[in-house]
Amino acid sequence: MSDVSSARQHTLGDLPRRTAQRVPDKVAIIDGAKRLTFAELEGYVERTAAALAEAGLAKGDRLALLSHNCWQFAVLDFAAARAGVVLVPINFMLGADEIAFILDHSGAAGFVAEDALVPVADAALAAAAEPQVRVRRVIRLLDAEVPEGWDDLTGWLEHDGPAAVVPMADDDPVRMMFTSGTESRPKGALLSSRSLLWQYVSCAVDGSMSADDVELHTLPLYHCAQLDCFLGTDVYLGATSIILPAPDPATVLRTIAEHRVTKFFAPPTVWIGLLRHPDFDSTDLSSLRKGYYGASPMPIEVLRELQQRLPDVSLWNFYGQTEMSPLATILGPDEQLAYAGSAGRASINVETRIVDDEDRPVPSGTVGEIVHRSPHATLGYYRDEAKTAEAFRGGWFHSGDLGYLDDTGHLYVVDRKKDMIKTGGENVASREVEEAIYTHPDVAEVAVFGVSHPRWVEAVAAVVVPRVGATLTADDVLTHARTKLAGYKAPKYVVIAEALPKNPSGKILKRELRDAHADLGSSDGA
Repeated sequence: MSDVSSARQHTLGDLPRRTAQRVPDKVAIIDGAKRLTFAELEGYVERTAAALAEAGLAKGDRLALLSHNCWQFAVLDFAAARAGVVLVPINFMLGADEIAFILDHSGAAGFVAEDALVPVADAALAAAAEPQVRVRRVIRLLDAEVPEGWDDLTGWLEHDGPAAVVPMADDDPVRMMFTSGTESRPKGALLSSRSLLWQYVSCAVDGSMSADDVELHTLPLYHCAQLDCFLGTDVYLGATSIILPAPDPATVLRTIAEHRVTKFFAPPTVWIGLLRHPDFDSTDLSSLRKGYYGASPMPIEVLRELQQRLPDVSLWNFYGQTEMSPLATILGPDEQLAYAGSAGRASINVETRIVDDEDRPVPSGTVGEIVHRSPHATLGYYRDEAKTAEAFRGGWFHSGDLGYLDDTGHLYVVDRKKDMIKTGGENVASREVEEAIYTHPDVAEVAVFGVSHPRWVEAVAAVVVPRVGATLTADDVLTHARTKLAGYKAPKYVVIAEALPKNPSGKILKRELRDAHADLGSSDGA
């Protein structure tokens, strides 16, 4: 790297150092009893980056991370980027086979796991077809003994010596985020510092974020929404982040009051949980000023209730996807009710349009595929040139979502082109669930789709046709699915049917199934 390039470098790994130089003594992260100033956060990042290199992880190597929310997660995010190592966050709800696929596909050379998750990590390593992991570290959140075959992450955090300077270009990959995808297997979307930092700017500008924020982070940091719309942006700006392991409503309410939290993001399911909690009205929430939601649409009645019960909180709707790092469009506070149900307008660094099946722009009010052009966009899918080319055809990133723009440029998402189900803020690919159910020997046909749900907003439902002569119950299907899939992917509702509706070419008509079974979400049984 030339002297000019070195002087101009601005990457994810540089952010903690630059913020520490501005506000070294300000509190950066609170995680239980652990409080880190920005100077202390920078110290951990620098030492860990040095330790990664000493462990033999070089620029471009992949480091898998399987953990619930903790301050160490934040350190590893920035330290890996500083060392040039590509971080691969893994959904902690996945099973061993699902994790094994990610380890294999990413070619992870290192693996960091929370102590409580080491058993599933070990099972994943054993199930991996081509294990390449040579470095294993454990985050000892339970303060238990270090498991056999693993080393303590503390050794990296307390490493002696500064990190070597690793030249990083704007579009060198620093993150591999696995999408839930529309296929039976997820895809690894590569994100660069350019993708992430421009996205941070968009979040800060259009989301009215500032260094004065005190933000509560409760959604999983393996999700780029919590990690990059919020935690990364807070470190960039110099705001204070409070980390909780999960969005338990009672704990969320208590923490907002205790720490005078000003800013909070959650999918609609979590906001609904807060509103329904018996402590909501008796908790001092007067410090809260900014509320954000995303991952799935906010029911209009819930939106009205939020504005009535939290009248001093400004609300934003963030819409996007992993491949957009993840922000694409924003609906601002002054538009919540006037444009209820809208995903807003393209954020400051994004251009959004609607196209038809031939990728031609369509007039306002016409439903088509939502496409974007932005520096936020992924570099592409790892080891999948064909899917990358398909997603970026014509010089626009194709989201796979269907929607329309009104005359004011507001986006309305009307369907998911690839039958993605968003349940409780988690993406579930219907095809993956279908393939798992198809492994039951008594299943002839299955169609999986989403139905409205009062708590999860959308729930996974399956209509199953048994093989001729077989006796198959809904409970049989549910039990089988739960042995093959993470809990949130398994159907919440199963209907046994004689046949599936199809068009003349044999394509299953899922829209008819959604309409016919729209009331499933209000029932209790399988």
